[in-house]
Amino acid sequence: MKKKLIVILILLGLCISDTSLISCAQEPFKGYIEETGVNRQKQEEKLYTGEKTKLEGNKVIELTVSQVLEGTTSIEGDEFFAEVSEDVLSGSGVLLPKGTVAHGSIRNIVDPKRFGRDGYIELSFDYLITPDGREIPIEGNMTSKLSPAKSVAKITGENIAYTAVGGVAGAMAAVELAGIEGAIVSQGYTVLGGAALGGVIALGMSLFRKGNSVLISPGDEIKVKITSSEPIQVMTHEAVRQEEIKYDGLDVSITDVLLEKDPFDNLNTYTLDLIVKNNSKSDFSSFDIELVNDLHNGYHPSIFMDYKNSLAMKTIKRGENVSGVLSFAVDNPNRQHWLVFYDRRTHKPLAKISVDNAVKDLNISDLSKKRKKKKR
Repeated sequence: MKKKLIVILILLGLCISDTSLISCAQEPFKGYIEETGVNRQKQEEKLYTGEKTKLEGNKVIELTVSQVLEGTTSIEGDEFFAEVSEDVLSGSGVLLPKGTVAHGSIRNIVDPKRFGRDGYIELSFDYLITPDGREIPIEGNMTSKLSPAKSVAKITGENIAYTAVGGVAGAMAAVELAGIEGAIVSQGYTVLGGAALGGVIALGMSLFRKGNSVLISPGDEIKVKITSSEPIQVMTHEAVRQEEIKYDGLDVSITDVLLEKDPFDNLNTYTLDLIVKNNSKSDFSSFDIELVNDLHNGYHPSIFMDYKNSLAMKTIKRGENVSGVLSFAVDNPNRQHWLVFYDRRTHKPLAKISVDNAVKDLNISDLSKKRKKKKR
């Protein structure tokens, strides 16, 4: 009897203990919410300036299209995405950082018409997604249609070219048919008549030809007027800086950034002026260095750019300090890029230096304009 009583008392004690544990577990830790709120506030102070502003109607934003929009294959209502090409500044901060995604759709497609009139496309935009995950409702429209003055000038210029070519062809045909003697006897009227006839025929052909179909390719830059009905939080300049990786003993400074044409006349080559102090435990050849964009596409140094102090095909050895240039031909110069140094054996990234950060630090407004201070 006593043993049963002792067992019952022990079980009751365990139940009371478990109940207290459950109630304690259910009760939140005091001060937890306040602490989280403080941390969130501190985090927002690092991300945002505290200023809020709207996108005004006269604000033109440069966007880079990420897919093909073509008059013969795309249809009205098709969705697409574009990215902000450059930071949109406001006051002491950044209203829209580079890389902000704009969602859009095709509002209208007009096919090319006779008389050399080109087709055009009309786009509309409804919201933005910033790199920090904010979705911002907007209104924006864009058209590739030329203004009437530009359109007339373009068509007139092309028609004159057609007429000139036709005139030459007509004159040559008159000489071929009547011969030089006929041209002399007629005092040149056969040549003039042939030229006039050829010009009329060519002009008629030009008036009945169709213009070009609209084509917007990935990487093409468009300018769009965008407005926002809601105020947008302005980010600090520090918050939009690109993340970098440092490697112990390797000090890499980008002292100039230039966007120039490759040998095929395409404006797609980044040329970086570098100062490299290699006190690390690794050697780096040009095969260990790449320019990498935010889509993880890598580009090796170009050997086609003719610079006397090029570091391409050279090795930066341990304990060596060098200065020179490296050029990289990229697919889309409007994307974000990092200069990356790899471990030769594992191909693991050892150092990443942001080109965008360097452009901001150097206060370069025009990447395609050569700076006079540089003597290459």
